[in-house]
Amino acid sequence: MPQLSLDATLDAFARQERSCLGEISRGIEKEGLRIQQSGRLSQAAHPRALGSALTHPHITTDFSEAQLELITQAHTDIDALLAELTEIHWFVCRHIGQELLWNASMPCLIEKDDQIPIGRYGSANIAQLKSVYRKGLSLRYGRPMQTISGIHYNFSLSNDFWRQLRQIEQSSLSLQDFRTQRSFDLIRNFRQEAWLPIYFFGASPAVCKSFRNTGVEDLEAFSPNTLYRPFATSLRMGRIGYQSEAQASTRVSFNNLEEYTQSIKPSLTQPHPAYHAFGIQDSMGNYQQLSTSLLQIENEFYSVIRPKYAPGTVNERPLRTLSKKGVNYVEVRLMDVNPFVPVGIDAGTMRMLDLLLLKALLTAGPPDSDAVIERGERNRLRVVETGRDPACFIETDRGDVPLVDLSSELLEDCEQIARALDRDLETKDYQEA
Repeated sequence: MPQLSLDATLDAFARQERSCLGEISRGIEKEGLRIQQSGRLSQAAHPRALGSALTHPHITTDFSEAQLELITQAHTDIDALLAELTEIHWFVCRHIGQELLWNASMPCLIEKDDQIPIGRYGSANIAQLKSVYRKGLSLRYGRPMQTISGIHYNFSLSNDFWRQLRQIEQSSLSLQDFRTQRSFDLIRNFRQEAWLPIYFFGASPAVCKSFRNTGVEDLEAFSPNTLYRPFATSLRMGRIGYQSEAQASTRVSFNNLEEYTQSIKPSLTQPHPAYHAFGIQDSMGNYQQLSTSLLQIENEFYSVIRPKYAPGTVNERPLRTLSKKGVNYVEVRLMDVNPFVPVGIDAGTMRMLDLLLLKALLTAGPPDSDAVIERGERNRLRVVETGRDPACFIETDRGDVPLVDLSSELLEDCEQIARALDRDLETKDYQEA
């Protein structure tokens, strides 16, 4: 049956004996660079006091040996989530000596590419695989791009929520298949409106002049050591950040699990000419990438949001696990580190993300097609580079609409959801957010 209107869905939740609309779990993965007192990138190894970067459940490294990744557990309570993230921060700060944590998305002063040490994890097979994967990233995209940091917001809803929504929508799918299909609907709709959270929360309009990547030459001088774009929101999400011209030619569909699997599989299995030319090994016989395909592994796909799955066996490919077990949470990857709060994100931001994600789930949107995907990309890049321009517009089915007008329209849906959540949770937190 056709998807219900937002009003009808929220009314149906309100009529439940116990509404599960607010049964949300969230987790944070926050990246940040270790820096010297001078503002330069740390050249020191991952501190032993922080534990093993390969096995520690809460503190690891991302691309660089100097790029920490702090990982929380999943929490149903936002204050508990912030408390854990703060505790991990305090632990790190007490164990990195005279170094500091760089609390911004765009990197610190880096004068040469070889001053960016690639992560080292040890001699075990899985450790060497992680290092070779990062060597491949360096080869394909350059080290500077990989030092850009962000926050990943992991979002899931309880099984009771999915049972209620399945009943409300009178779906005949199994619970796993229903959750997976509606998660893909969420992802697809969120991608189309990704410009909105970038507009709200983008915090990287400027970059150090030492940063070297494609597109930097188009920026203006803000000061002797800083480049910027006057109306930019998040350069991290634009041409100088997490972009890949090679991946841009790939149209990955999020209409359903089957289309997603079929559209991304060639990128994992077929040689890509430019990467094939590099070879698996360098001239000395050392491994320098995992494969010559467009994507070495699924995680190399640069998407603003991704479907995620329960971990499978050690040797099982993530795509296979997803196909067997379905989607059980989504990972939002477009969030800049907020430099104005100690741990890079605050409670109000998390609540707004909850609202935007629930809106993407509970309102209908167009299916993915080449035209729809390309329009979404144009809107996102326009807001990345000129979102603060009062004349900025968004392309829609009804023509170009001023960003401020369309934002107000979308927030009306968020406001409805906020009232429903606050009613169920007996707060005013979501309406205040």
